[in-house]
Amino acid sequence: MLSLNALHKSLLRLEPETAHELAIDALRASQAARLPLSLLRRRCVISDRRLEQRIWDRTFPNPVGLAAGFDKNGEVVHGMAAAGFGFLEVGTVTPMPQRGNPKPRVFRHREQQTLRNALGFNNHGARAMAKKLKGQRPYPVPVGINIGKNRNTAADDAALDYQKLVDELDELSDYLVINVSSPNTPGLRDLQRVATVVELLEGCMRRTPRPVLVKLAPDLEDGEAVELAQAVVEAGAAGLVMTNTTIDYSLIPGVEPRGGLSGRVLKKRSFELLRLVAASLGGRGRLISVGGIDSAEEVYARLKNGASLVQIYTALVYQGPFLINRIVGDLLGLMDRD
Repeated sequence: MLSLNALHKSLLRLEPETAHELAIDALRASQAARLPLSLLRRRCVISDRRLEQRIWDRTFPNPVGLAAGFDKNGEVVHGMAAAGFGFLEVGTVTPMPQRGNPKPRVFRHREQQTLRNALGFNNHGARAMAKKLKGQRPYPVPVGINIGKNRNTAADDAALDYQKLVDELDELSDYLVINVSSPNTPGLRDLQRVATVVELLEGCMRRTPRPVLVKLAPDLEDGEAVELAQAVVEAGAAGLVMTNTTIDYSLIPGVEPRGGLSGRVLKKRSFELLRLVAASLGGRGRLISVGGIDSAEEVYARLKNGASLVQIYTALVYQGPFLINRIVGDLLGLMDRD
């Protein structure tokens, strides 16, 4: 397993998107070979009934999940589960394949333990994802699918894109997430109006028995976030994912105003919105908290302040492949303490 740490250090010396592609390639190869995956699972997965939750008629072996954006095409479900995650969210996927924005479009800010991405929903499309996911069933942990509209789809036709995605991927998901909060698709965040989101949500829910959630931006005003959260839960959403990346570039002075920031600079705002929305919902709907989570202490704080589940991505980039094992192990220690 020392070789995994060496691989991680090598990847951090590469251009971010290249490093990401190589990591996916390595995981895909491990899945095919099986033995490396078995060794990874033995090193990383912690099984303890105290961590389990039954949510949406699915068993989540621990509350720490992989955020959308890492496995955009649903290629490495078994690989990421072997890294210790209790659930995974793949995507964002769009109906048709798209290349995303021009490169370079992913940037590390090491001092702040932050990533800035301007990817723009680059993915192979719904049909390709369906094929990949079918080849990996049964899943080792619950898998959610994050769905978004194609860049060239007009706002008035956005609902059709989300409905196409539900039709294509419904049976392959344990839950679905409507993404209207990425800053990297022009006009997407304009869909975060209450009436528009409720219409999108209802259109999707009519086509699937699966739980459907909505992912919110951290840049909403407090009142807007509460109003939107209450409206979607009242309309029947299973919950919310909070939050996407931020376009508050003041968090890193002098940064180019392009793309969304994730990681440590998002921690404070993501936590604030979680507490605010959780208090306003009073236990209605499930909340998945994401944004700046990098330790068991932070996971524990989110769980105690209204989250049922949490997600991690950026911290994995900086802290390496054994992060989830450390967090889950430390989480059990915090539970023992209390």
